[in-house]
Amino acid sequence: MRRTPEPGPWRRSRVYRLYGLCLRSQWPLPYPRGTGAGLAEVELSDGPPSLFSAASREAGRRFQGEAWFRHVRLDDGSDYLRWSGLFEFLISANGSRIACQALNGISRESFHTYLVTQALSFAMLKQGIEPLHATAVVLNDRTVAFLGGCGSGKSSLGAAFLQAGHTLLTDDLLVVQEADGRFVAHPGPPRIKLYPEIANAFLRERATGTPMNADTRKLVIPLGCRLSAKAATPLGAIYVLRPETRRPRGDRIAIRPLSPRRAVLELIANTFNAAITEPDRLARQFRLVTRLASGVPVRSLSYPRDLARLPAVLEAIRSDLSR
Repeated sequence: MRRTPEPGPWRRSRVYRLYGLCLRSQWPLPYPRGTGAGLAEVELSDGPPSLFSAASREAGRRFQGEAWFRHVRLDDGSDYLRWSGLFEFLISANGSRIACQALNGISRESFHTYLVTQALSFAMLKQGIEPLHATAVVLNDRTVAFLGGCGSGKSSLGAAFLQAGHTLLTDDLLVVQEADGRFVAHPGPPRIKLYPEIANAFLRERATGTPMNADTRKLVIPLGCRLSAKAATPLGAIYVLRPETRRPRGDRIAIRPLSPRRAVLELIANTFNAAITEPDRLARQFRLVTRLASGVPVRSLSYPRDLARLPAVLEAIRSDLSR
């Protein structure tokens, strides 16, 4: 039984460029328009209720009870994603289409955020694109990426760079591509996700946003053209954010190079989508991170999680890059 709808009247679709991908959408999206071939092409459309009812029934036979987030690989190879009370997505077996269903009362900003990060990452993996979990900024025409888990401070550091006059390349999901012996990083959505106190500290009058969902205070904050990068930029360095330490010398800012082996392990640990563990995906992931670790400086970064210290962290990173 086919789980994804046949392509609709895409002559009327809108075409966007995001993460180096070509997105064809039946609804307007707050992202740069673009044409031409990308790393992959994905069609976005509304899914009829019957489509999601069938997918939900099949998924329900494999899960007992309720969970806020569900992911099920269906019999036809498509992936069913559901955030309870928010929205559902169905990604085709080849990753070329995403059918969507949002519940009433869900903000467009919340819907777009989950669509072009969580849902889109499944389509990327099906098409052989390996995303990383990172926030990235552009300094002197080079991308600097910050890797770390949820709550590690990636977005806060990105906001501090915005305040200092730099542009944001992406927040949360990073796609890199090897071309002509170097890696380039592709721009993501022109927005950043921040808690209100951090947004007020660094963005000030631009700190207005929409909550991601009813269970978090984190805001989705749109960025204007001057604050967001529009083109792929050479990847200059990767910094892995260390957890805050409580040791006596934990107030120091420390940047240390990682060995190739350690860099590979950190890059694998900071993949964006950890739900897909098929052998071919893991092999592709290992090839990418091995090439990254040998072609781009990867360093650890530890610093006190004090907003007042972030300008000093920026200066330490700038000094490190200049060397």
